[in-house]
Amino acid sequence: MKKIFLFLLPFLLFTACGEDCYNAPQPIAFKFVDSNDVNLITNGTLTNYSVKEENQTTIQLTKTNDDMLILENVGAYDGTKNYNFISNIKNFTFTIQSSEFKGGCDGYQINKLTFTGVGIDVKDENGYYKIIFQ
Repeated sequence: MKKIFLFLLPFLLFTACGEDCYNAPQPIAFKFVDSNDVNLITNGTLTNYSVKEENQTTIQLTKTNDDMLILENVGAYDGTKNYNFISNIKNFTFTIQSSEFKGGCDGYQINKLTFTGVGIDVKDENGYYKIIFQ
């Protein structure tokens, strides 16, 4: 009996998510650099910045220890939303396309980010977006 219980325990744990389980979308991280790959927050060039959703709601930003910005609580919807990055150097817009997924736990996933702006280049690095101000 003990062996059967130990065999079934992992199965019960992984199927217990049910309706009370929710997975938020992965956070989005930005690293801002110049054309020489110098971090603009670290060197003090990028000092004022904010992100606003299309309805003008301000999105919470968290600065990391390595001077990147993490966008908090974006992508928890089914569809596409527009965002504006506003700073003392450059402004640009980006869209986030997200969708709902089901599989063990309900939640949302970010499918695509699209950036538009004059004088910027964006590289999808491993785990973050490097935004190059030219």
